[in-house]
Amino acid sequence: MATNQVAQTPAISPLIIKERTGSISTAEIISVLKGEITALHIKHAFSAEVAEDITTKFFGSPGLNERKDGVPGQYVGASHYRKDAATYFKEAENARPHVEALFGNLVDPVRALFDALKRELHKQGIELRLARSEHGQANVCRALSWTGSGTFSLDPHDDVAQVLRAGNDYELSAVAHNTVAALNFYPSMSEEGGNLRLWSHKPTVDDRKSQGVETTGYPYSAAYLEAVPSREIQLKAGDIALLDGGFVHGVTGQSSKGKRRVLLNCFFGFARPDLVLWWT
Repeated sequence: MATNQVAQTPAISPLIIKERTGSISTAEIISVLKGEITALHIKHAFSAEVAEDITTKFFGSPGLNERKDGVPGQYVGASHYRKDAATYFKEAENARPHVEALFGNLVDPVRALFDALKRELHKQGIELRLARSEHGQANVCRALSWTGSGTFSLDPHDDVAQVLRAGNDYELSAVAHNTVAALNFYPSMSEEGGNLRLWSHKPTVDDRKSQGVETTGYPYSAAYLEAVPSREIQLKAGDIALLDGGFVHGVTGQSSKGKRRVLLNCFFGFARPDLVLWWT
């Protein structure tokens, strides 16, 4: 049956974005998980020295690969996107030494946040752990550099579809019924562009079907989003952004000269009231 991609009017959902300077707090993270805040932008959240070192290690990594899944970019680590559980967890296990090598002797800012949140949730009787299966365990993050050209270096998308369609072999598919939080650390930013744009729209299954992105959530067309209000978060190296990945978001086009945009990324969310899963 042909997919009907006739543009329907997207429902508008308000964006609640909090921006400030300093270190991220576990209370704010939990607010995003509970759907109280759409996005959180923390400026100067980790040091320039750590940022520069991670960036150098990323581009020099023997584990640096080109994505071959239809999303233009380079990466170190593993992505569950469009993979069955066996493939993903095997890739995660194989990539772990390369992910850990990005940090060397540095304090890993992603692991530090994960550990702090784990302690806080434990006080509330909630377990936080990495997603796992008989094939292995997820890594705490992956490193990415988007290379799309044009208006967006990463086209507008949502993160829920890929989780919802992950399948029964993945325990993380249950998270799709709650908030799928996307956490990004930015060790490097391009001179121009590369900002995070969020649209005031949280697509439903029917919305995705209408756009032919039911299994991927990627990409939404400019025509579909034309009437939807959006906000742009201006990012700098050393920033952290945390967002409800159910809202459509993308990365604006970036300058091809000078520094490249690099991020450390992971996802997490409630699989059950007493369990939060973390994966890439």
